[in-house]
Amino acid sequence: MYRKFTADFIFTGSEILPADNVVIATEDGTIIETITKAEAGDDIETYNGILTPGFVNSHCHIELSHMQGAVPTKTGLVEFVQQVMKNRNADAEAKTIAMHAAEQELYNSGTVAVGDICNTTDSIELKQNSKLCWHNFIEVSGFVDGAAEKRFADAKNILKEFNSTLNTQHSTLSPHAPYSVSKTLFQLLNDATANQLITIHNQECAAEDDLYKSKQGDFLNLYKNFGIDISGFVPTGKSSLQSWVPYFTKNQKIILVHNTFITQDDIDFINTQHSTLNTQHYSCLCPNANKYIEQQMPPVELLRNNNCSIVIGTDSYASNWQLNMLEEIKTIQAETSFSSPLAEVLQWATINGARALQLDKELGSFDKGKKPGIVLIDAIGDLNVTKESSARRIL
Repeated sequence: MYRKFTADFIFTGSEILPADNVVIATEDGTIIETITKAEAGDDIETYNGILTPGFVNSHCHIELSHMQGAVPTKTGLVEFVQQVMKNRNADAEAKTIAMHAAEQELYNSGTVAVGDICNTTDSIELKQNSKLCWHNFIEVSGFVDGAAEKRFADAKNILKEFNSTLNTQHSTLSPHAPYSVSKTLFQLLNDATANQLITIHNQECAAEDDLYKSKQGDFLNLYKNFGIDISGFVPTGKSSLQSWVPYFTKNQKIILVHNTFITQDDIDFINTQHSTLNTQHYSCLCPNANKYIEQQMPPVELLRNNNCSIVIGTDSYASNWQLNMLEEIKTIQAETSFSSPLAEVLQWATINGARALQLDKELGSFDKGKKPGIVLIDAIGDLNVTKESSARRIL
């Protein structure tokens, strides 16, 4: 049994087609073909708006869903991190209820796959029966070299539980952020993640570069407040990115998240390094989280002008008002200095994300044989989303 879908426009994963086209899929969502209305026959479901493959949320923290509204806006990253560390604990039932509600929001608003940061095993039960695809990034942190072996062993135990319980999903170790991972821990991660996909929070605030360039800035207060001895840390005199990238030498694919303070020099550096070391990187934008915490937009035009492989994420309920990918698209279109074509931004949210999470054989486009989900975005104006636009899954 086939279903046939058309709308004012159809985004295929690479281009926008006009209304005289029809997407044909089976009841389970497998794409059969995209053809003209004249070829499609009767029983076509017609919608107002644009049809698109399901969204791929390349960066989320589902296990922080119980923290919705718990951290005030505009705190700056250092204070935000401290508040999350102090307040992330809750009873198991509250966490479970919040995660299930968040997953339902993701599903209803068109997300089909998630790159999810995991510090615990809290989300395993949710993911065992989830309607979404997941790549689980088991986050590793610890800024003191002397604790690196224990921190690494703890993370490997969590990874083992994910792999044994969710053996059809991909799970990999990943560093949290340059300000929370020691030299020894980076070295351990490099050996453990050869030929794998990893992710890292990168240059989310200016203080991250201050730390690596001169051992100054707001992060010193964080270490002091939590009793973390950083006497052994030696600044590199370089930016954060230029300090951590050389640790990864074993064909890793890396999703760099936030990149709010990345520069042209950083992009040139990572391109040179990745060409030399045969690695690949993606630049993940989470604009609403950046606005929530730092009141700062990432340099979208800089990334775009350098042909960076851009993907999109929502981050967590601790740092966002919702987990709706369309709201990230709206913010990108409304608050960047260039006119971003909708087709290009939709690529970031669909096929680019699928490629980044290595799920593009099944997701990200309306190619024959894939099961990418079909999502409707309504209230389209001049081939752009509007403030009134909403997204919902129709298959």
